[in-house]
Amino acid sequence: MRYDLLTDREKWSVISYIEDMNNENNRRALIVGMGISGMATAIRLRQIGWEPVIVERAPQRRKGGYFVLLWGAGRASAERLGLGPGVADHTSPDTVHYEVDRHGNRTSMAILGNLPDGPRMMRRGEVEDAAFAALPGDVEIRFSTVPTKIEQDGDGVDVTLHDTVNDETVTERFDLVVGADGLRSTVRRLVFGPHERYMRPMGGITCAFQLSRPLPGLAQEDTAVQLDPDRGRAMWVFGFRDIIPTVMLTYRTDDIDAEFRLPPAERLRQVFGDRPTGKLLGAVLDEADTVEDILFDSAEQVRMDSWHRGRVVLMGDSAWCVTLYAGMGVSAGLAGSDLLGTMLRRYPDDLETAMTEWERRLRPVVTEWQESAEPMRQWFNPLGRREALIRRFWTRGEEWPVIGHYVRQFFMRGRIAKNADIAAA
Repeated sequence: MRYDLLTDREKWSVISYIEDMNNENNRRALIVGMGISGMATAIRLRQIGWEPVIVERAPQRRKGGYFVLLWGAGRASAERLGLGPGVADHTSPDTVHYEVDRHGNRTSMAILGNLPDGPRMMRRGEVEDAAFAALPGDVEIRFSTVPTKIEQDGDGVDVTLHDTVNDETVTERFDLVVGADGLRSTVRRLVFGPHERYMRPMGGITCAFQLSRPLPGLAQEDTAVQLDPDRGRAMWVFGFRDIIPTVMLTYRTDDIDAEFRLPPAERLRQVFGDRPTGKLLGAVLDEADTVEDILFDSAEQVRMDSWHRGRVVLMGDSAWCVTLYAGMGVSAGLAGSDLLGTMLRRYPDDLETAMTEWERRLRPVVTEWQESAEPMRQWFNPLGRREALIRRFWTRGEEWPVIGHYVRQFFMRGRIAKNADIAAA
């Protein structure tokens, strides 16, 4: 049998078999959270011979349809993890980018249009679908299950797991626990301490969802942005080549807790519907009334001095949430999961060294992505006249012969070739 003729899944099976043969004491890992980072970690650990078990709080696999970008680091890791064939690029060469107002006036603008080796455009749910399809069939998945207690010693971790459907509790032992359970991670709270110690609010709300149909007066592949710098609010419609657009609504607020006292659609109408909305924004708010899967959350980053403690490690948003503004969440999750497996394979008998080397290599890149979030927030949702003028310089400057080079360098910083292979073996 020729190895070069095998499919990605068949190649993985061969590699997994060899790793299993070389791993007499099969190590067991608990992965908390079945998002992109959690499934990617399970795939990578299984590739190197570990036995991953995934637990997920939700009763079934969740599917978010909002817009994401996959940059160089994420693309390289997606290929190694076997997600490549399932992660389609919906970028359209015919896309026109517009700035629109509530009266229907529109002006064409530049948005990342000339970046070399630019990002792939897709929906988050497609990456999750690809990760689920790449999961080996022997990986155990338990829905409606949450950890309630985590205790570790030098040889392993005892985790108490609660089945919320059957109201049953069991304690099991693992060699490693991976917290990939999101911004408000249960694993982080149990092992590292309260959320308030690590979460850094950016003073805003982000809401994203998949539309059910193209919007009136806007071609399906076109992108539109409606800004209101005086009120610190913005609407983005992200067009794709061959699928229905997605939407992001974002706004500034001084009282994050108050934003969750109403259903998302009702709160969005309070924030955006104070004047005649116009056809575009009006249609988006109508869609928010009926959409089933909607992301509505505060824009907050997670800042930690260490992402691991003993045999417990945090992954993705649990460890370093970069926010939607940075546009690197999916790439960071894939690269971090990929690199973790590489370090565990490189130091199979020294978990602490593996974790330390994983952080040493990944942290500078993640820090750069996090630091880009505030400048990108000003680009997505400028607040006040000064930020609006700076944003206008960015969008218009990309088309200028000399200044355009520096504008593109800003968007490229920390995103493309420089970090394309940070998780390579």
